[in-house]
Amino acid sequence: MLMFKDPVLKKLYKKYGPHKFEDRSERLMEELVEAIISQQLSNKASDTIYKRFLDLFKGKFPKPDEILSMDDEKLRSAGMSYSKVKYIKNIAAAFKNGDLNINKISKMSDDEVIEELTKIKGVGRWTAEMILIFTLKREDIFSLGDAGLKKAVKNLYNLEKETEILKLSKSWKPKRSYACWYLWRSLEND
Repeated sequence: MLMFKDPVLKKLYKKYGPHKFEDRSERLMEELVEAIISQQLSNKASDTIYKRFLDLFKGKFPKPDEILSMDDEKLRSAGMSYSKVKYIKNIAAAFKNGDLNINKISKMSDDEVIEELTKIKGVGRWTAEMILIFTLKREDIFSLGDAGLKKAVKNLYNLEKETEILKLSKSWKPKRSYACWYLWRSLEND
């Protein structure tokens, strides 16, 4: 891979081994809901709330109609804020109305996917970028807004300015998603 000309990434590759992203596009709605639930929470807290959310639907991920017909207070009982309940219902409505569907999304460019997903109130650029990497298996995404990536770049390259970070990330094209994965892994022992 082109990015492994970078000595830092080469070292991380040797330490963590190869990584492959899975195409999980068929789970787009579920991944978006899970991303909303996990925003600004620890992994443990978000896992607990997501499990409670699924328990409201007998342990299975619900259809859009099931989410939309669920009482807001019942959804809140899983541990979500009012805003997260609203955002999850916005996602369900977008799928129900056909505004979002995987066939349409899979044919879009990365920028078009970001534009499309961020039309849904509650889905920001960072969430859209994570969906591109981890759900749609897009290989050339670098999330400049990700605090973890900024921390890793500061630790490993001693760069802090966004312009410098962006310039560095361009050297990893067309496999920047992989670079992100290795940079995140480098933080595991922090």
